[in-house]
Amino acid sequence: MNVVIKVNDEIKEKMIEYYKDKMRDKVIPYVVFQAQEEDTVITLYESGKCMFQGTSADVDAAMWGTALENTKQRQEEKKKEDEKYFNASAVGSDEVGTGDYFGPIVVTACFVPKEDIEFLKSLGVGDSKKIEDDKILKIAPQIAKRVKYKSVILTNKEYNEKYNKDVNMNKIKAIMHNKVLYQLIQEEKPKFNYIIVDEFAREARYYEYLSDQPAIQKGITFLTKAEDKNLAVGCASIISRYLFLKEFDKMCDSIHIPLPKGAGKDVDEIGEEVVEKFGEEKLQEIAKVNFKNTDRILHTMIY
Repeated sequence: MNVVIKVNDEIKEKMIEYYKDKMRDKVIPYVVFQAQEEDTVITLYESGKCMFQGTSADVDAAMWGTALENTKQRQEEKKKEDEKYFNASAVGSDEVGTGDYFGPIVVTACFVPKEDIEFLKSLGVGDSKKIEDDKILKIAPQIAKRVKYKSVILTNKEYNEKYNKDVNMNKIKAIMHNKVLYQLIQEEKPKFNYIIVDEFAREARYYEYLSDQPAIQKGITFLTKAEDKNLAVGCASIISRYLFLKEFDKMCDSIHIPLPKGAGKDVDEIGEEVVEKFGEEKLQEIAKVNFKNTDRILHTMIY
């Protein structure tokens, strides 16, 4: 097996130090060193290319590939890249409710022009999962007055009707993201540098999920932890959470039971109470029945 990676000067120095006792005496043109690590031969070229040859070549190469990601140079590159997305006019979308047994799924797309960045920073805009619900309820209306946005709410009754072996959670999310992004951009025609979505699926897979949709928004940049890297996504996260909380409260009021969020043991206990009071069919209205909570709730019920 042969594996070739490219390393920078910082990694070169670390490799020279690491392999200094394992280097071969052989002098090869344009080669910094050649070393033997167990059954792997490592050849480092002056160009920065490093070849690993042997049955464990992929394992040895992976060690330096990981190191490369943690170098100062790479960290600086990542910082500049993040700043590029943060300090730009952008459309961003995010969802909430996908990990909650009770409560809807809400997806929002927001447009944040560059000139609104300082205002939003002053409010403490960021990932809604890191902001207390009391603060969400306070700042979301201020954000909604300032930015252009579109939201879509999927009730659990609708979710249960859509979910099947061919339509999973990620496909549902992709359809909802596409809907609000396309609607916002077509109706508001914002002038943006980027369209950003917090990555929940690889780009190719995301568009596969949308293959049966009549209108598809293209040109999306998929980022991990996008809520922290772009305020449009951060705003979308907060507005989605705000709408989720409002809908969640309505649901609790409608059945006169304080429902818990998430999908933990406390959810199972309340789920049993819901079934005892309203019957099994009520879960189809207020819960995502494909979650494992449903089996635990129904299997522990005594009839």
